[in-house]
Amino acid sequence: MLLLYGGLFFALFIRIFYIQATGEVAGQQLEAKAAALYEKEAVLTAERGKIKDRNGNIIAEDTLSYRLIAVVSPKATTDKKHPKHVTDPEKTAKILAQYIPMEESEIYKNLTKKLSDGRQPYQVEFGVAGRSISHETMNAIKEEKLPGITFASDSKRYYPNGPFASHLIGFALKEKQDDGTFNTVGKMGLEYIYNKELTGKNGSIQYESDIFGYLLPNSKKMVKPAENGSDIYLTIDKTIQNFLEESMTEVYKEYNPESMVAVVADPKTGEILAMTQRPTFDPDSREGLSDNWLNEVTEKVMEPGSTMKTFTLATAIETGKWNPNAYFKSGSYTVLDRTIRDHNIVGWGSITYLEGFQRSANTAMANLLEQIGDETFIEYLKKFGFGEKTGIDLPGEVTGTLLTTYPINRVTTSFGQGSTVTPIQLVQAMTAIANDGKMMQPYVIDKVVDTNTGEIIKESEPVVKGKPISAETASQVRQILASTVTSEAGTAQRFAIDGYEVGGKTGTAQIARPGGGYLTGKNNYLYSFLGLAPIDDPQLIVYVAVKQPKLSATEVGSEPVAKVFTSVVQNSLKYLNIKPEDVAEVKTAKIDDYIGKTVESVQVELANEGLTPIVIGEGGQITDQYPQAGIPITKGSIVFLKTEGAITIPSFENWSLRNILVYRMMTGLSIEIVGEGYVESQSVSANTTITDSSPIVVKLKTPEEKYTQVNEEPDEESESLPQD
Repeated sequence: MLLLYGGLFFALFIRIFYIQATGEVAGQQLEAKAAALYEKEAVLTAERGKIKDRNGNIIAEDTLSYRLIAVVSPKATTDKKHPKHVTDPEKTAKILAQYIPMEESEIYKNLTKKLSDGRQPYQVEFGVAGRSISHETMNAIKEEKLPGITFASDSKRYYPNGPFASHLIGFALKEKQDDGTFNTVGKMGLEYIYNKELTGKNGSIQYESDIFGYLLPNSKKMVKPAENGSDIYLTIDKTIQNFLEESMTEVYKEYNPESMVAVVADPKTGEILAMTQRPTFDPDSREGLSDNWLNEVTEKVMEPGSTMKTFTLATAIETGKWNPNAYFKSGSYTVLDRTIRDHNIVGWGSITYLEGFQRSANTAMANLLEQIGDETFIEYLKKFGFGEKTGIDLPGEVTGTLLTTYPINRVTTSFGQGSTVTPIQLVQAMTAIANDGKMMQPYVIDKVVDTNTGEIIKESEPVVKGKPISAETASQVRQILASTVTSEAGTAQRFAIDGYEVGGKTGTAQIARPGGGYLTGKNNYLYSFLGLAPIDDPQLIVYVAVKQPKLSATEVGSEPVAKVFTSVVQNSLKYLNIKPEDVAEVKTAKIDDYIGKTVESVQVELANEGLTPIVIGEGGQITDQYPQAGIPITKGSIVFLKTEGAITIPSFENWSLRNILVYRMMTGLSIEIVGEGYVESQSVSANTTITDSSPIVVKLKTPEEKYTQVNEEPDEESESLPQD
């Protein structure tokens, strides 16, 4: 016995010595096994970056949600009267199917599944269907009192504004990763495009615990902080976007069109202030999301219709081919064996080019193209950015196509048929009209900010894409665009807004048939409007297009478009503190055609109308005038009458910048303009006859600057300024 027990003790001693020396048992490292048993690691989940508007208002963010868990092992129950596991999988599956997007059969299969070794798992989850559960749904499931059903805190992507620039913003969903964890992944729009920037890096916390998972005393705790995703600030203005969304929804419900698209932009910078389309969807629930995931503002082309006439007009003025008072024969125009017609088929007889533009006559553009020249016209369209990408900071942008192969293609392009464009190209081109010739590249990302350091990773700045036209041309185009709203012949009268002077061009584009040709009937057009406001100093460019609205017998296509435009522009201008004019008290006069008449008689006529005539030249027969015939202007405004002979400088006192630019254009004099607002002084005295090419310096000051000079006499009103 002594030898037996002594031998056993000696063998045990040898075994213990071996384990201490090698740290191995059955080929396994004991230290590693102990670490696996007692060292725990918890994940510190990173927060996905927020998407915000230009003022920091939340558009998309992570928010608290819940994850559904089912305990299926009977070992969890210690008291049979109060079971802690799923006791009736069939009943549980039937009830849960009412609350989560998963088939009853799949839920039952999940509740009864076995592990690979045949054992029953302790608990199961339900993948994406069991995640991102709202507080309300969680409470409703708890009310069912299902044994074994419990919840864990989770996060979900939340879009607090509902359908809000949805095809721009897109959406993100929880998605299972290769390592079995779940992560929020962008699936569409900016959420997809900037998924890398928005996605953070999870951190971790390592610690030693006892067998029950409790932290051991004096144990070391190692923390690797989570790195949250970056925040993206957009140029979108939440308030203006809401104006647009509400108006678009109302018109969509009323007219049930095939589709709609709209953009609001700042012409000074190219920033997109609002962008939406119909049909749209709710990014939270994806309700309404069809198979069309395209952002139609940048990723879909269409024929622009008569909105393109804006740029044909600008080209004619810039190249010196625009004579608003010249006449042409409307109704039809023949190119080789092809005849194009005006929208009323028979035309309006012999009318001026100005009236032709106001009436949106196709034949006016065709005759203008003859004077401009085909190659020059296409060259200017390219300067306006048509036929190439704008470079907006969104992927998938398409270019459209300028049809130039045959003469008829170039003619139809002049009035917006045949060639294709995108809405964003039209908006970019319109910035040149609104911004005194400077064309601004559109963009939607203001900046990207690292939320961990506060560092700005990316910041956008306005980019001038070119200057296709001069400031003088841009000013003339704006005034003519305003006349389409105010003139009795204008097609855009429905777009007038109380208190604000707006301008723009309507469009009625034909829709191509899949097999060739075009659809017919008034419900089968793309109706649009490309406008800007206020006309003197545009703060907004707005493009609205409505495809195939269901119109009543008495309605016309511009009505649904006008309802969106007028509502959005009026509300947005007020929101931007652009004060309305007191239009109710302003009297207007209509300008006649004075060319060919003697300046002396016209001066008397204008004075009787309450207008101020300015004669350029020595008198006699009038050769040119501004504004052109047919444009209504306010009483007190200046009318320029050009004649032959030497030019005598008038007093520029209190003239507006616009009037100085017009005078410089009509005289060809070298006038240097310093400052903004209204003229305070001039280097050449009034009534001086110009005999050389020496520059004339004109200094301007804003009303605010003038006010500060007379502020010491607050009881007296400052001198009133004449209207333009």
